[in-house]
Amino acid sequence: MINTILIFPIVACLLMLIIKNKTFSTLMVNTYAIIHAVITTMFTLNIGRDSHTPYFVVDNTNLIFLIILSLVFLMVAIYNTGYVKNIEFPDKKIRNYSFMILIFVLSMTGTLLSTDLGLAWVLVEATTLSSAYLIYFNRTKHSIEAAWKYVFICSIGIALAFVGIILLNISTGSINTLNFAHLYKYASAFDHNWLKTAFVFMLFGFGAKMGLAPIHFWLPDAHSEAPSPISALLSAALLNSAFLVIVRVFKIMTLANCAGYARFMLLVMGFISLFVTAVFVYHIRNYKRMLAYSSIENMGILAIGTALGGAAYFAVILHLIGHSLAKASFFLTSGNVLELFGSKRVKSVNGLMTADGKTGWLWVLSFLAICAFPTSILFISEFIIIKTMILQGHYLLCVIFALLLTIILYGIGKVVIKMTFGELSKDKAELIEQNKSKVSEFMYLPQFIMLILVFTLGVYIPPFLQHIINCAVAGF
Repeated sequence: MINTILIFPIVACLLMLIIKNKTFSTLMVNTYAIIHAVITTMFTLNIGRDSHTPYFVVDNTNLIFLIILSLVFLMVAIYNTGYVKNIEFPDKKIRNYSFMILIFVLSMTGTLLSTDLGLAWVLVEATTLSSAYLIYFNRTKHSIEAAWKYVFICSIGIALAFVGIILLNISTGSINTLNFAHLYKYASAFDHNWLKTAFVFMLFGFGAKMGLAPIHFWLPDAHSEAPSPISALLSAALLNSAFLVIVRVFKIMTLANCAGYARFMLLVMGFISLFVTAVFVYHIRNYKRMLAYSSIENMGILAIGTALGGAAYFAVILHLIGHSLAKASFFLTSGNVLELFGSKRVKSVNGLMTADGKTGWLWVLSFLAICAFPTSILFISEFIIIKTMILQGHYLLCVIFALLLTIILYGIGKVVIKMTFGELSKDKAELIEQNKSKVSEFMYLPQFIMLILVFTLGVYIPPFLQHIINCAVAGF
């Protein structure tokens, strides 16, 4: 089944090169999303988990990441069905768009399932190459600038990660392997000085891909310029893939008795990420950039939770789930707003609830979900992280953490309220009336499903999901 989930998109791409049809291209994306979801569901039910290969495997750590990717991809595929209908581009360009989505999801899936650090590095680079075209898809001045910045910064990051892998290999001495299982087994014998240096390079390298400050500069531009379905995949799936690689490297540090050093580095980068978001989100002019900065904030929270350890590991997995679903919903809804108003500027959008009630409610509920209002699962995760800080005696860090989150909440809330309420001018009302037909039911349903999950999981986590989360926590 692992072979199926990895080989199907390649076969689909070859078929798309032969059948150059917009409808067929969209069908291939939807088919892969369904196959991905079905196989992931089987893995979740412990069916076919033993069908691993030497280089790809489903284990306790990556299963929850795979479930999130599969669910988000399925929701994005549903939204994309309605989105593509409104794109007035030739079939060839839509084919290239669909082609790159398949390669992008394949690269992320491979990254999650890889058993080897070197292979994970190659696949992370593949995500850069495939998603760069998707960011540039609209071919505007800003989109080409965003794509170049994305490729440039992520390439530097991946080069740093490569140096880190070389240094890690040096630290292993005579143990010449990059297989994660072998690295875990022999970690206690690694040279600490080389290993610590290697961790810095890999944290900055893969951290660039994850969107951690201070190597986050590509993220606001890329997320804001990419088509909304791609923004959702970038924020809710790509960042998670890079985070999993960091988690696996962090485990090597823990087993090598260098956890204290690794925790300090993660803590510093986590708080810098929160600070950067708090500064920039306060005076935001582009609502998609606002969502991008929110992703930086949430990646910082994941880094802080990983650094704290203990119960915070459980919070990290909950936050991973909540952020992925809520942010995907937020970005997809921003696509509806863009279709209705034809602008990404905050000052150009108001009266959203009057313009389109369903989009207005999705916009508000996505805000409540991402900002951890009860019963959002993010409320539980952030509560556990704050509790862990207090129990560990990090009182000052706890105050700073709560203060930065409050500032970010105010900054995003101010924009959301401004956009949602108010009266529509006559010109805007006419524009909305013309554009309403562009927003089909396919562009509402995915967000409602994801938001229901976010707010339900904050109250009740099914036993099977609880077990999967507990198994993932054990992998830290």
